[in-house]
Amino acid sequence: MNIVYYPHPALRWKSKPIAEINAELRETVREMFNLMYEARGVGLAANQVGLPLRLFIVNATAEPEETKQELVFINPEITQRKGSIEGEEGCLSLPELYGQVRRAEEIVVEAFDLQGREFSMTLTELAGRVVQHETDHLDGVMFTDRLSESAQREVEGRLDDFESQFRRQQADGEIPSDDDIKRQLKAMEPE
Repeated sequence: MNIVYYPHPALRWKSKPIAEINAELRETVREMFNLMYEARGVGLAANQVGLPLRLFIVNATAEPEETKQELVFINPEITQRKGSIEGEEGCLSLPELYGQVRRAEEIVVEAFDLQGREFSMTLTELAGRVVQHETDHLDGVMFTDRLSESAQREVEGRLDDFESQFRRQQADGEIPSDDDIKRQLKAMEPE
């Protein structure tokens, strides 16, 4: 399992709800936490590791020792949004690219945990921003899609660089073709 980089097709894939929580899913979540910590991230969505599942993880401290801060969101839904605030965001699938994104100031999110229990959380500040960012990933939306028009123009060159590198890796046979990746994603979707 690896973090995939823009413009990997999984990043634009609308993830499917998870039907069963089992040992394999728990192992996937543990691997995702390891990858996230290795990359010094605070959140990671399943499609960022090439999985078409409605699942993401969060630890707003980015500290592996802070296991009590680890949150797992299975089939999450943001049910309420209040206010509006702008803040800087980045993405593990777009390393070292940052931009100002307007998000809700407060959200209520409902999801299931790894034990299959439903929960609801009211979140603000960094945790609220991370959950909104990761929920977008599950719908195939990147933070760059939410930048202002002028900010989008500013990052255009960097996105082109990511695209060129990705296409070179495909040409060299390091990464499958977009069509092959899409077939793999479709085959991995929950029934």
